[in-house]
Amino acid sequence: MGSNSSRIGDLPKNEYLKKLSGTESVSENDPFWNQLLSFSFPAPTSSTELKLLEEATVSVCRSLGSDAEDLLEELLCCLMQLITDIPLLDITYEISVEAVSTMVVFLSCQLFHKEVLRQSISHKYLMRGRCLPYTSKLVKTLLYNFIRQEKPPPPGAHVLPQQSDGGGLLYGLASGVATGLWTVFTLGGVGSKAAATPELSSPLANQSLLLLLVLANLTDAADTPNPYRQAIMSFKNTQDSSPFPSSIPHAFQINFNSLYTALCEQQTSDQATLLLYTLLHQNSNVRTYMLARTDMENLVLPILEILYHVEERNSHHVYMALIILLILTEDDGFNRSIHEVILKNITWYSERVLTEISLGSLLILVVIRTIQYNMTRTRDKYLHTNCLAALANMSAQFRSLHQYAAQRIISLFSLLSKKHNKVLEQATQSLRGSLSSNDVPLPDYAQDLNVIEEVIRMMLEIINSCLTNSLHHNPNLVYALLYKRDLFEQFRTHPSFQDIMQNIDLVITFFSSRLLQAGAELSVERVLEIIKQGAVALPKDRLKLSRLLRHTRGAHIFENVYLNLQPCWLSVARQKFPELKFKYVEEEQPEEFFIPYVWSLVYNSAVGLYWNPQDIQLFTMDSD
Repeated sequence: MGSNSSRIGDLPKNEYLKKLSGTESVSENDPFWNQLLSFSFPAPTSSTELKLLEEATVSVCRSLGSDAEDLLEELLCCLMQLITDIPLLDITYEISVEAVSTMVVFLSCQLFHKEVLRQSISHKYLMRGRCLPYTSKLVKTLLYNFIRQEKPPPPGAHVLPQQSDGGGLLYGLASGVATGLWTVFTLGGVGSKAAATPELSSPLANQSLLLLLVLANLTDAADTPNPYRQAIMSFKNTQDSSPFPSSIPHAFQINFNSLYTALCEQQTSDQATLLLYTLLHQNSNVRTYMLARTDMENLVLPILEILYHVEERNSHHVYMALIILLILTEDDGFNRSIHEVILKNITWYSERVLTEISLGSLLILVVIRTIQYNMTRTRDKYLHTNCLAALANMSAQFRSLHQYAAQRIISLFSLLSKKHNKVLEQATQSLRGSLSSNDVPLPDYAQDLNVIEEVIRMMLEIINSCLTNSLHHNPNLVYALLYKRDLFEQFRTHPSFQDIMQNIDLVITFFSSRLLQAGAELSVERVLEIIKQGAVALPKDRLKLSRLLRHTRGAHIFENVYLNLQPCWLSVARQKFPELKFKYVEEEQPEEFFIPYVWSLVYNSAVGLYWNPQDIQLFTMDSD
């Protein structure tokens, strides 16, 4: 610090740092500040150097936290002012990054507690008092930092020319020294990280998004709701001229078009997907705007690509992407419009060349592929629930299904049918074996059968919903149904499926009869023509409207490849409407999942911040 310090080892003896941490006040116009910020040693770039920085500044840090908590409130307010008030220029870019990073570090005490913190010193100051008036401005600035994705300036652009008196003013507070200092303040210590953080095109956008997610997931105070979550829930489009209700605090406006574009472009990262989920779930203004867009494919395609590459993604990212689809499919307008968007040459879909397909059919293909992957790999019941719920929500609006999508729907049912028969056979054999030996405990095949039959019933309801509501729009599905009609024979008299099989059986019988009348050796084109004619001739009143038969709520247990996090209890509630409909709702205390998840993202993705993994209690590192 100052031109006399060139090594980290010199810091304990530095007179400027001693003065900074001393009790004597320093005027903001004092030349001391120019000298303090004019340092020449290189920024720490490794955990070893950061550890040396920590050790070298222990005495300075103890002097700064020794007297009163009020210094922390003052510092937090100053950081919020830095983030919100300083214009983003080349010479201020790094100090903006450092201000955001420092706020993240002050809140990172959560990392060192196994239980979710309901209060902390930083938490207390951010929720009320002098920091509260900055709430909406801070959230807005962090969002715009994410939207703009500003790249860092080229090397040297952050240093102002040397002044005539010889004192240089360096805005490189973000050299890493301050990060080290603030990290030590939290008493968390600086240590090695499991893996190096990949280089990001915009460190400021990344840090801002992480801070925004941390603030949004702070727990409510005993007498005060989280103001940052309130701001996220209520902000509006800049084109919306309607006044804010007086009951809504911390309101502001932002450009929704720019926000939408940034969200579409950044879905490769967990944190951007989590932000999209947060906005869709909590901000009705954003949700309404997005659902009204005529270019929804720009948002949906990246989400589908996340699901398609499920093997390469962590389970949290997959779940968030799937729940986003579930939220979107709650809207009938969305379900109709996705079948009107025609896509060409989807290069990342490798199972089959798709030269032309609707967005709706592609969505069905990817969701079905996710179900099949889950059946053979993770075998998570609740992932099935979410996937099937999304298909169910869309089923009444299935339109002009691609022949491959129709085939995959029936193929999935075939796979489930074989699974059902296999479990049933195993149960029978196990029961026979138990008659000769009373000492061997029986596997719980009844539970396995119950789960597989529940999934089969959902598939039958999805098929039935499509046939009931849009039979004449989906000749390819009827064709696939007829081609594999033998699959459905065993379920016609099954007590669990008799009611839902009535419509399906009627359709199979009706169209089979018409094909029989048309004679043998029919081409595919001729069969489809007969199906289209028959769909017009079939009286609609002969098909019973699909009715909901039960109310299901599911707990979605999240497992991570790298981190073992506490489960988040979420549910898919089946509403009692005439059509087959599911609605996503969070269960009580969702913070038990989201807070560890957010901090795992901070740990893995934050730029230039290091925490000793041995000190982290909030989640457990994977042994690999």
